[in-house]
Amino acid sequence: MNRAPGSQAEGRAGWWFVAPALTLIGVFYGIPVLAAFLLSFTDFDLYAIGNLDTVRFTGLGNYAALLHNPVFWTALRNTLYFALVGGPLSVLVSLSAALLVNARLARAKGVFRTIYFTPVVTTLVAVAVVWRYLYHPSYGLLNYGLGQLGIGRIDWLGDPRWSMPAIIVMAVWKNFGYNMLIFVAGLQNVPAELHEAAALDGASAWQRFRHVTVPALAPTFLLVGVLTTIGNFQLFSEPYVMTQGGPLRSTTTMVLLLYEEGFRWWRMGVAAAISVVLFLIVLAGTALQIRLQRRAAS
Repeated sequence: MNRAPGSQAEGRAGWWFVAPALTLIGVFYGIPVLAAFLLSFTDFDLYAIGNLDTVRFTGLGNYAALLHNPVFWTALRNTLYFALVGGPLSVLVSLSAALLVNARLARAKGVFRTIYFTPVVTTLVAVAVVWRYLYHPSYGLLNYGLGQLGIGRIDWLGDPRWSMPAIIVMAVWKNFGYNMLIFVAGLQNVPAELHEAAALDGASAWQRFRHVTVPALAPTFLLVGVLTTIGNFQLFSEPYVMTQGGPLRSTTTMVLLLYEEGFRWWRMGVAAAISVVLFLIVLAGTALQIRLQRRAAS
């Protein structure tokens, strides 16, 4: 079936409108991604910047080196730990805050939204300085509170057993406000008639939340889950500022290892290989969430 001349003209006009954005995406995203993929098959390093003739094609050599690098497996384990523990915790805290902000009895909702969202826009360095004082083993506020309860001091950032949980708590506090706003928008789109009908049928508050609110928020859960997964696998700033990957590599993540390989040791080929592996992991995690969501909806 032939399209009308008017619709064809509108289609061409639409492409002209999006052409600048597509060009910018291609130049500043598409080309670097392709370059990183190609670099992962070479030994591109500091010397290659001055003389490209020194670049050699290594095939899967960088990937094989990663498989035999214990630091890579440590970084992968730490990243998965952060994503699998910090991700659900962040979603839970975000949803709880959204329910409180969206409650009918809550006053000054805009003020509370601003307060909860403030950590998201606060500079990480400032947040890190505050939290390092909170975590200080000698005069930190957290250890002071534990001391009042008769619990001994904990070296939160100096003990490998506690360093990653400490990073998770700080990251959840700093970032939950973003997901909270998404949940608030989703809660406001849940029809009030559904809650009223369930209440008339004798459903309790928990039953209304479980059987009305949660199913209605399914698309929101998917969006928040995907965004949280992508963000958690890209963890870099928090351990870089707070612990520099220590102690004993307990907070070294995939992106932090990528940074060290690429910009400390100038092994760009190895760094590019790490980025490709990280991309595949994030892609698999996102695809799994979408598939589980579709299966739950069917």
